Amino acid sequence: MSSEIMQAAKVYRQLLKAVKNHIGKEDYKMHFMEYVMQEFRKNSKLSDPSSIRQKIKLAHDYTFLLNSVHHHKDLLFSYNIAVDRSDEMKRILGKSAASVGLQLPEVYQP
Repeated sequence: MSSEIMQAAKVYRQLLKAVKNHIGKEDYKMHFMEYVMQEFRKNSKLSDPSSIRQKIKLAHDYTFLLNSVHHHKDLLFSYNIAVDRSDEMKRILGKSAASVGLQLPEVYQP
């Protein structure tokens, strides 16, 4: 039972991280995080081992889905699929600047 608890904690952290990274952590998106936390708390009282494993697998699969969909989207952008890439370029430049300890200035847009 202890290994299942450790596995559930690992999947819980991974799912929260995926939701935070891919959905966002703004106030108007907090209901996604709250739902995940609520479901894990509700299911922590389960005593049936097969049910616990099934719920952990479902959470792991959803985490994998979130990460895969966003990785796929990033790949499509990198292949230049006739979309506006300015947001991607800003993100890449921001990461490059951050890697050397700098921060890009905000661009004024009327």
